[in-house]
Amino acid sequence: MLDLDPDVVATARELAARAAEPVVRIAKAHTTVAVERATLRLAGITGADSGHRAGDVPWVNRVVDTVREHCGLEHGVVVPAFHAMREHDLGSLTELAEATAAGQIQYRIPDRRAADRAAKAARTAVAKGLRTVDRNRAQRDKLVARLGDPPQRPWIYLIVATGDIDEDVVQAASAARAGADIIAVIRSTGQSLLDYVPEGATHHGFAGTYATQENFRIMRGAMDDVSREVGRYIRVTNYASGLCMPEIAVLGGLQRLDMMLNDSMYGILFRDINPIRTFVDQRFSRQVHARAGIIINTGEDNYLTTADAVDAAHTVTVSQLLNEHFAHEAGLPDELLGLGHAFEINPTVPESFRLELAHALLARELFPDAPLKWMPPTKHMTGDVFFGHLLDGFFNLAGVLTGQSILLVGMMTEAVVTPFLSDRDLAIRNVKYVLNAAAGLREDFHPAPGGFIAKRAHQVLGEAVDLLDRIVRDGLLDAIADGTFGLMKRPPDKGKGADGVIEKADAYRNPASELLESGATT
Repeated sequence: MLDLDPDVVATARELAARAAEPVVRIAKAHTTVAVERATLRLAGITGADSGHRAGDVPWVNRVVDTVREHCGLEHGVVVPAFHAMREHDLGSLTELAEATAAGQIQYRIPDRRAADRAAKAARTAVAKGLRTVDRNRAQRDKLVARLGDPPQRPWIYLIVATGDIDEDVVQAASAARAGADIIAVIRSTGQSLLDYVPEGATHHGFAGTYATQENFRIMRGAMDDVSREVGRYIRVTNYASGLCMPEIAVLGGLQRLDMMLNDSMYGILFRDINPIRTFVDQRFSRQVHARAGIIINTGEDNYLTTADAVDAAHTVTVSQLLNEHFAHEAGLPDELLGLGHAFEINPTVPESFRLELAHALLARELFPDAPLKWMPPTKHMTGDVFFGHLLDGFFNLAGVLTGQSILLVGMMTEAVVTPFLSDRDLAIRNVKYVLNAAAGLREDFHPAPGGFIAKRAHQVLGEAVDLLDRIVRDGLLDAIADGTFGLMKRPPDKGKGADGVIEKADAYRNPASELLESGATT
């Protein structure tokens, strides 16, 4: 439709790869406390020390923190941990954690023969965890084949966020019965900055519900029941982001979540998490997502809530291209790459709808095989619920016309209050009306060659190439530090979690990374 110049598109991807490569090298050369904890979670550790005076401390944190204190994490956590299990004749990692909490374990890096034995035992344990992930992926495929996917695209994506997992289940079931295809459980505010994952089911949270393994299990089980009731597979989404990105990715794979928010720069820009920490963690988490068959959702829509949606449109395209390269390098295929963008142009701007169509169509044509996630208006929702409902209708229409894959339901009370169930019901009706009324309209939608929409799309792509060229010259980390994306300036040596980044030693061992890189099962 847009007649994009294939040479310009190829140049954009080449520049994105060149801009990303130095960061990939840094990610490969480092580990983090979260990567090491995720590895032990795959190896089977669960539970928490409930007797700690400051509150429950997950056993995985206890082990990783103590290993780091005793002998460092430059060699990885598995060799000292599994060597200690053998030395003390312990039957599980949980027993090891209990002994650690009691002060009975002194971790060390053993000699080479003992290290090889420990690494072999760790590989066996991690492989067992990955086989659970593999079984869950196969189970999802069976359920989709049996129950069917939603009959239309885009899929309808709706948020629940009560703070209580049991109440979330009630709202999610109601949403699925009303027509939602994907249920996203919003995390409690601030969880992305916790350097641990809470244990168990939770019944409190501010503006969201804690992401825990048990909460994942509860929601997935409930949506399996509803899937059988409504006759289509209902997907479940949560957040693999923040300081525990790798761990939450693992827990999502172990509990058969279907989608996870996972962006290469969101935590850096909007949560002030250290850039190196984020890039190391996102590479490992995306390898887990690739293994689990989990669709990731990236966060480019957030740039347009802090920067102008017209002036900064090309930064969205640049981020999408970078996210694509980081995803491919980690093993994620296009069909799992839910690149994000949003309907956030100020509605008072002349020709705003045509501009939105140009931006959305550019994303669709640049990434034809990716399940793009289209986000509704939030920045310019004023509290006028009637205008907000109309604006959401225009957003839904743009999604249909430009072939978006995942459509997050816009609420008329968005950014004003937490929407009531009645608001959600009206929002789903809005989406369903537009999807039904305009179902085949895309085949009649052909922007004029050289017209307003085509020219705008070409302009944004050209500006993206120019920015990528500058990023290649200056470096991606410097571009992030300069406020290139979302106007946020984040230096590479600053930010939360920086002290959790460790440079790997030559003898570093991590069976999870080895198995994920190779695709092996043993």
